[in-house]
Amino acid sequence: MAQFWFYVFTLVFFLFDYFILAMGLNIQYGETGILNFAYIGFVAIGAYVTGAVSLPNSVGTAQQYIFGFNLPFPFSLLAGGVASMLLAVVVAAITLRRLRTDYLAMVLISLSLVLYDVINNYVRLFNGADGLYNVPEPMAGIFHLTSNAFVVFFACVTGVISLIMWAGMSRITRSPLGRTFRAIRDDPDVASALGKGVFRYQLTSMLIGSFYAGIGGGLIIQFGGSFNPSAWLPGETFVVFAVIIVGGVGNNVGLLMGALLVETLLIHLPAFLPDIPGHPGLIEYIDAMVIGIMLMVMLWFRPQGIIPERVRRFSLPASELSNRDGHSVAAPAETVTVAAPAANEIHEGDRA
Repeated sequence: MAQFWFYVFTLVFFLFDYFILAMGLNIQYGETGILNFAYIGFVAIGAYVTGAVSLPNSVGTAQQYIFGFNLPFPFSLLAGGVASMLLAVVVAAITLRRLRTDYLAMVLISLSLVLYDVINNYVRLFNGADGLYNVPEPMAGIFHLTSNAFVVFFACVTGVISLIMWAGMSRITRSPLGRTFRAIRDDPDVASALGKGVFRYQLTSMLIGSFYAGIGGGLIIQFGGSFNPSAWLPGETFVVFAVIIVGGVGNNVGLLMGALLVETLLIHLPAFLPDIPGHPGLIEYIDAMVIGIMLMVMLWFRPQGIIPERVRRFSLPASELSNRDGHSVAAPAETVTVAAPAANEIHEGDRA
């Protein structure tokens, strides 16, 4: 029975962790329209920095890595989130000012491959292809937790963190800032014509999403105790894209459904199943095919996802009406509730 709960809470951890990762990519792609194919690179930086600052100095150990500050939780986790944000500043300065859509996507995936090669080959950075290991389990010593008990404990901690980050993301997406993001997503030229600095808002979106990516990556290395380049191949970015496409682009609640269906049930649950006799590894290939078929079906029949983006409404004061001659006349104080595209929300939201 103890082994059963170990499996269950491992799945619970990945459900909450990929919910965090999906929120980060969703604000970049789903809310702002930034096609970030390098997203898994930000997750990796968050994981490596979190692990490196959690470990003691590397002198005299079997590993080679920078930092080695032996920071406690949650400061080590926050360090990973901040490191991903700093990387986002560099990447945004290179790409966002001049590139859009498909060109931006190609450059970002190229940057992800470059980052992968640098970390994989420069051993002194994060121990090369072997990656970091023996990362301390947060708070396990304080509460005297066994390995199985730690899995249950940290899955619950991750759930609490994901709820806090969901509350923060919900406030952002409902705010005038979120309406500006969606205006840029729908038509950046219109947003610019309305006086919005498109690059500044895109940079803000990149920073927020990258912080979420760094936190998600940091939780992964603290949960598993290790992280290496095989854990963040470029294809992992498309797993997170699958989560938000299946769940519902631009809908934070839908992201949780996508994380449950794609990451938890289709990727990590089959990892605990026994191999098919005579066909080792076949389950993983079936897994990949099922996810691909699911994506094609969703994009063809329900591109808005299981839980589509909610139509935002706002109140417009009907202070003036036009008469037949085209002149404005006073009207009674009232409001008219209208549903409008994001590009039309931007001016009214900022005026409020």
